[in-house]
Amino acid sequence: MRQVSIFGLPRMAFAAMLLMVAAAGLAAEEPTPAAVSAFDTYTGQVEARLAKEHQSAAGFLATKDSARLRAGELIIDRLTPEKGQELPRALLHDWRGTAFVPGAKAEDFERLMRDFSAYPQHYAPQVLRAKVLGQQGDHYQVTMRVRQKHILTVVMDTTYDVTFGRGDVGKSGPRQGFSFSRSTSIAEIDAPGTPKERTLSANEEHGFLWRLNTYWSYEERDGGLYIQIESVTLTRSIPTGLGWAIGPFIESIPRESLEFTLRATRDALRR
Repeated sequence: MRQVSIFGLPRMAFAAMLLMVAAAGLAAEEPTPAAVSAFDTYTGQVEARLAKEHQSAAGFLATKDSARLRAGELIIDRLTPEKGQELPRALLHDWRGTAFVPGAKAEDFERLMRDFSAYPQHYAPQVLRAKVLGQQGDHYQVTMRVRQKHILTVVMDTTYDVTFGRGDVGKSGPRQGFSFSRSTSIAEIDAPGTPKERTLSANEEHGFLWRLNTYWSYEERDGGLYIQIESVTLTRSIPTGLGWAIGPFIESIPRESLEFTLRATRDALRR
């Protein structure tokens, strides 16, 4: 039987290598204070840029190639800076994706985003469960159990602060809006769904995901809705000597997760 290769390795061999990496005591511990500070500084700059864009009705969305989007294409942009991506024992990833949903309305998107209890339906198999912990107006505290499957399967319990806002308000309701989602805790789960399930300690976690901030912007025009998502993540660095194999795998996860979320949101709005 012909084996599918990944980065030049047979699929089974690559999976075995990743399992050895995970089991070889390469726990990433907690991110260093310097890495967290750099992440916070970077996301602060992202949010300042978005706030400026959201003040302009004409420049609400960053991507302008409307023809490609209306033809059904997803536009995915890598925004991670070439310099400064590698932090002390950590990696920063910044991706943006844009799509167009014919016939969708701004209120459809806002209703979808605020209905957290339905996330397991719209975002399966990545989101296993979701629950609102608290709400004050447009500000929510939300917990989710998420699953990432990329050869290895990792399950995490996550909490987020989520804030919604609106841009230009037309006669028929909001035509532009946004949401900022900032992770406040991410914990890796061992043996999820079994009697042995437990939360790994900081010294046991593998650092597949330390921080995740997600920024949505949406705009209703051209007979439909443009939706744009930007995600900024902080992950462990690549183990020494394994960059040639592990590097492409680790760096592909944020893009694939963003693209999945964008497609799933577009599909939910179509329904």
